[in-house]
Amino acid sequence: MSEVKSQSLVKPGKTLFISSLLYMVLGCAAFFYKEVFLIWILAGAGLIPFIIIDFALLFFLGDRLRVEREIPFSFAQGENVRVKLLIYRTEKPLLPSSIQLYDLHPDTMSTSAFPVKINFPFRGKSEFLVFEYSLFPNERGPWFFSGAEFLFSSFLRFWQLRVTHEVISRGRTYPDFKQLARGTELKGKPEKGEIRQIRKRGQGLEFESLRDYQEGDSIRLIDWRATSRNRRMDGRLKLVVRNYQEEQDQQILFIIDSGYRLPDHHFDSALEAMLMLSYIALKHGDAAAAASFGAHDIWIPPRKGMKAYTGLMNGLYNLHSEPVPSSPFLALENALSRLHRRSFIVLISNFREEDDKSLSWILPHIKKRHLLLLVSFCEDEAVKLAFTDTVSHNKTDGEVLETAAAFAYLENRRRLYSKWEHSGLLVLETSPKQISADLINKYLKIKKSGKL
Repeated sequence: MSEVKSQSLVKPGKTLFISSLLYMVLGCAAFFYKEVFLIWILAGAGLIPFIIIDFALLFFLGDRLRVEREIPFSFAQGENVRVKLLIYRTEKPLLPSSIQLYDLHPDTMSTSAFPVKINFPFRGKSEFLVFEYSLFPNERGPWFFSGAEFLFSSFLRFWQLRVTHEVISRGRTYPDFKQLARGTELKGKPEKGEIRQIRKRGQGLEFESLRDYQEGDSIRLIDWRATSRNRRMDGRLKLVVRNYQEEQDQQILFIIDSGYRLPDHHFDSALEAMLMLSYIALKHGDAAAAASFGAHDIWIPPRKGMKAYTGLMNGLYNLHSEPVPSSPFLALENALSRLHRRSFIVLISNFREEDDKSLSWILPHIKKRHLLLLVSFCEDEAVKLAFTDTVSHNKTDGEVLETAAAFAYLENRRRLYSKWEHSGLLVLETSPKQISADLINKYLKIKKSGKL
């Protein structure tokens, strides 16, 4: 363990402040009344020794504690974390009359545990206390604890000594990976934003095994050669069907826009959906890769196995969007230069009418070798404006024009998405709440359809 440094700072206490204020009032009275002047002189002469002695005792008894912190290296965003502080005292017999503790946690986390008062029994032997508190990480990314702080009060409360111990702790706050790991267990109706597993016997791409016919199996799955060699005891044929599994060893690439097109709440939802779908894709035996464009240019090459999920988490956990320009065209062009086999590309951004011209050249090149899914978020504000009551008498001409402009904007987006879909691309327009479920359902449907 590295040496823990400490810094001390003495500052006036409440008693000194109140005493000084009263002494100043008494001095004002002594200026006008001679009888009070002698009392003012004697009060000052009697108060100063107590202030000096109290300061000396505090400085002598002050830094007699040390602290250690036990904290996990990795957090999940939005889940409470237990932090343990071990507070040790030295062999010296006395401590200041009042001790308060502060743990200097990062601004990205919140807690209501501090300040906390510490009470040690006044004995000569070494002792330690254990203090545990709950910490709530609000944001993803790396975090850093600069230290822990003790605030000692002198016996007469004239002074306070602030001692800061540089107890360094570092770590990372990830998205809620426990919820991501539970993604494959969710079931429900897709129209309610829930995930559904698509299960159809015999609709996969890779032959797995032969089995006996079961009620509900499609006649197209019957293997007539195997059936002709398989007879019952009574001489009748026993139907045998082919059992298929989903094709594995495929490749999926996630590309997320970290520029101005995705505000923070949209970006966080998109990132969580990416990680959840990558977890499911890796579970299905596919290889997963990730990239970012806009504010951050990141490329995580495709890998298989659940170890790849750790690499994706470490590469994306601290990613945030920023108000900078971003180009889906350049992102796809960069992906094409790096992909060496057919892949399922998921591009998450907020596509608009002006993207049609910039993407019109590269989309045909992508269709030849890859399967592209363009994921875009609904424009909630435009929807609210477009579907308000335009015949209301309370609306001004400007508000009516805003409503018409919003409706035209949404209609142009709809036509753009329809044009892309007719050309053979996949388009998914969703909301931040439903993107995870919609994206996973789309992936499972594509896996079953054999488009990859």
